[in-house]
Amino acid sequence: DKRSHTVCSRLQKWFCDKFGEYLEDFRFQPEENTVETEEPLSARRLTENMRRLKRGAKPVTNFVKNLSALSDWYSIYTSAIAFIIYMNAVWHGWAIPMFLFLAILRLSLNYLIARGWRIQWSIVPEVSEPMEPPKEDLTVSEKFQLVLDVAQKAQNLFGKMADILEKIKNLFMWVQPEITQKLYITLWAAFIASCFLPYRIIGLAMGLYAGIKFFLIDFIFKRCPRLRAKYDTPYIIWTSLPTDPQLKERSNATVSRRASLYYSYPKSWMLQTAASRSYVGSSAPTGISRDEDTSRFHTTKRGNFHEVFNLSENERPLAVCENGWRCCLINRDRKMPTDYIRNGVLYVTENYLCFESSKSGSSKRNKVIKLTDITDIQKYKVLSVLPGSGMGIAVSTPSTQKPLVFGAMVHRDEAFETIFNQYVKITSASSSSES
Repeated sequence: DKRSHTVCSRLQKWFCDKFGEYLEDFRFQPEENTVETEEPLSARRLTENMRRLKRGAKPVTNFVKNLSALSDWYSIYTSAIAFIIYMNAVWHGWAIPMFLFLAILRLSLNYLIARGWRIQWSIVPEVSEPMEPPKEDLTVSEKFQLVLDVAQKAQNLFGKMADILEKIKNLFMWVQPEITQKLYITLWAAFIASCFLPYRIIGLAMGLYAGIKFFLIDFIFKRCPRLRAKYDTPYIIWTSLPTDPQLKERSNATVSRRASLYYSYPKSWMLQTAASRSYVGSSAPTGISRDEDTSRFHTTKRGNFHEVFNLSENERPLAVCENGWRCCLINRDRKMPTDYIRNGVLYVTENYLCFESSKSGSSKRNKVIKLTDITDIQKYKVLSVLPGSGMGIAVSTPSTQKPLVFGAMVHRDEAFETIFNQYVKITSASSSSES
C-alpha cells in the first residue's frame, strides 16, 4: 500500500508538471473592461499625428500610383512586359503563384533596404518633399489655423468615405432599381456558371478579362472620355449611383416643382379646394356671426391687421393661422445682426404672407410678401439648437438674392402645408384667369 501510494503521488506530480500550465490557460476569468483615456487637444500632438498618418499611408499611395502608371502605360516597356507576363501566367494557371512570388520579392527587397541597400523599384519617380521642422511655440492664431486645416482635411476625407459607403448601400437597397437590376442579373449569371463550369475555366475567364480591362480597355477609356461615358458599364453604374444628400435634393426639387404639376389638374379639383377653404374659413363657433367674428381675424398684437401691414380690409389671416405662428425671420441678404434675425409672428392671408416683428418700432421691420411673387417654397433646416428641431421654411422671391427663412417654427409642417396650398390656389387661379 505504501509503495502504491508513492507511485500515485509521483504520477500525479508528473501530470501536474506536464499539463498543469495548459489547464491553467483554460481557466475562465472575468473580462477586464479598460477605459482608454483621451488625450487633450494639443497643436504639437496634432501636427505629429498628421505626419505619422502621411508617412503610414505613403506605401499604399505609392502602390496605387504604380498600378495607375501600369494601366496608363507610363513606361511602355514596363507595361508591355507586365502585360505579357500576366497574360501568360493566367493562361497557364499560374496567377496565384505569380502574386505570391511578387509578395515574397517585395519582402526581400524591403529586407535589403532595411539592411542599408539603396534600392528604388518604382515606375513613377518618387519626389521627396521637404520636411518642415516642428515649431516649438505656436501663437494662438497659428494653433487655430492648424486646427482649421486638420478639420478641413478630415471633413473632405470623411465626405469621400461617406459617399462611397452610401453609394454601396443604395446599390444593394434598390434605390435605383434599373442599376441594381444589372447587378442582380450578373450575380445570377455568375452563380449558374459556377454551378456548371469547372473552376479552372471560370478562373481563366476572370483573369483574362481583368488583364484585358486593366491594361487595354481602361487605357482606351481614359484617353476617350466620350467612349467611356457610353460603354464603360462599371463607371456608368458608379457615377450614376446617388448619395443620400443627392436623394434629399431630388426630393426637395420634387416638392418645389409640385406647384407646376397642379396646373394640369381639372377645374373640379380647384372648385373642391376652394369649397374646402371656404368651409374652413366659415368654421366659426356657433352663435357668432361672420361680422361679429371679423375682429378676431383682423386684430394682431399691435392693432388692426390691415393697418399694421397696410393692406385692404378684406385681407385677414386664414382660420388655420388666426393667431399666427411664432417664428424668427432670417434675412440672409442683410449683414447687420439687428436686421439679420427678427423674432415675430407669421400670418397667411388670401393673397399675402405677412410677418409681424415683435420688436417695438416702426412698421418697416414687418414683412409683406405677395404669394404670386413667390418663386419657390421649401422646407429648410436652420440650426438644430433652435426650437422645433431647428426647422423652418425658405421662401424665394425675385427681390431677394438669398431665400428668406422663417425658422424656429414649432408647427412647421402645418405652416408649410397651409402656405403651399394657398400659394397653389392663388397661382392656379391667376393662370386660369389669364388663359
